[in-house]
Amino acid sequence: MRLYYHPLSSCSRRVLLVARQLGLPLELIQVDLFRGEQNTPAFLQLNPNHQVPVLEDNGHVLWESYAIMQYLAELAPDQSLHAASARERADASRWMFWCAQHWMPPISSLNWENAIKQMAGQGPASAVEVERAEAGFVAAGQILDQHLAGREWICGQQPSLADLAIAAPLADWQQARLPLKEFGEIVRWFGQIQALDCWQQTGHITSVQAD
Repeated sequence: MRLYYHPLSSCSRRVLLVARQLGLPLELIQVDLFRGEQNTPAFLQLNPNHQVPVLEDNGHVLWESYAIMQYLAELAPDQSLHAASARERADASRWMFWCAQHWMPPISSLNWENAIKQMAGQGPASAVEVERAEAGFVAAGQILDQHLAGREWICGQQPSLADLAIAAPLADWQQARLPLKEFGEIVRWFGQIQALDCWQQTGHITSVQAD
């Protein structure tokens, strides 16, 4: 299987986490987003949305990171990330959809404004956008923090696709200046994620401790 990705992409990162957790080998092909390789005709044949990651498996092309995560989990001999019952699978999917709708947008905005925007030569951060995104992160963080109280993992008794999906963008918490330390339960849970071998193997091992 071949994965088109970028190392700064949180969406690419969550797919890599799943592959490494399940021991699935991937041929990695880096798409240089800063040079606009995602806009080339060759790449648009793979994904007309101009985005990574894209998985290519024996002629089958799949984009959208959450779909790729589920596909890999279903293929793997190790089914530890793929819940046994329909109810458990739906619970993990529920949190993955929540991640896409409520968690990722403010994190992506803060990462863009506070870090990537300058790297891309697009000027300084917008105070208005930063304030809006911080409010969105706090609102979503309160929901996740409350859910994690009394729970070791987001769904069930072991890490799931939901845990890896939601944790992936937190690798950038420092450069994005996420107000993460306000949420003690998230910090505790994120520490467990960071201890996983798959996380260590991604190279994103910056720790966070509550004050």
